[in-house]
Amino acid sequence: MTSAPRPEPSRACLVVDGRRLSYLDFGGPGPVLVALHGHFGEGRTFTALAEHLAPHWRVIAPDQRGHGHSDRPAHFSREGYLADLAALLDHLALGPVVLLGHSLGGLNAYQFAARHPERVRALVVEDVGAEIAGDLSFCLAWPHRAPTRAALVERLADSARYLTDAVREFPDGWGLAFRPQDMVVSHAAVRGDHWADWLAGDCPALLVHGLRSDSLDAALAREMTARRPRTRLVTLDTGHTVHESDPTGFAEAVDDFLHPLRQQNRR
Repeated sequence: MTSAPRPEPSRACLVVDGRRLSYLDFGGPGPVLVALHGHFGEGRTFTALAEHLAPHWRVIAPDQRGHGHSDRPAHFSREGYLADLAALLDHLALGPVVLLGHSLGGLNAYQFAARHPERVRALVVEDVGAEIAGDLSFCLAWPHRAPTRAALVERLADSARYLTDAVREFPDGWGLAFRPQDMVVSHAAVRGDHWADWLAGDCPALLVHGLRSDSLDAALAREMTARRPRTRLVTLDTGHTVHESDPTGFAEAVDDFLHPLRQQNRR
């Protein structure tokens, strides 16, 4: 007997400072996990995770400012991202939630927890450090528009496999659901030393590290785990996008970490 197909997530939006902030709600009766994607991504990158965690967790995955179906903002400041998250939680009248984030989203998650500890039950941080370097200037070479999807994919070359969810058809051709220039500006505000934010809270935390990541090295991941109370480290044999490269391993690690919280919720 085959199981019934899972329902599609519902897409909704709220207006923040005159901008549309779009999000996916995968539904279900469980407590809420808010999942924050990285640069170039959008909420639907967490579809496999939401399906794995259902029905025990209700996953809500926003398209962060300037990504996916959400509008471009006037700026990409750190406080702007955090204000959007607060507005989403207020809009949905959510109590303390689990925050999960990949890369940019991971930084947003632990910075939000540092500033609003009463709103965060636990953290899952995927492959981002307490010290962040690098830049995204390579993306400025990506095409703005192409006449067909195939032509866009060809011009994106090796990068295309990481951008599948972001490919869109526009009135003037095929392109990406973000502006590369915006991503460069956004990442410039991400670079730096964020140890104070990482160490500010003590809610349970899971740090997921991709063994072959070019964004978080193993020594820093171990130091982050050792210095922050109630923090667990899981390393999987992937690159930076752990949830896409090993969706099953990632989902199982998250599910195992969340199991005690689910048990608490039943009491």
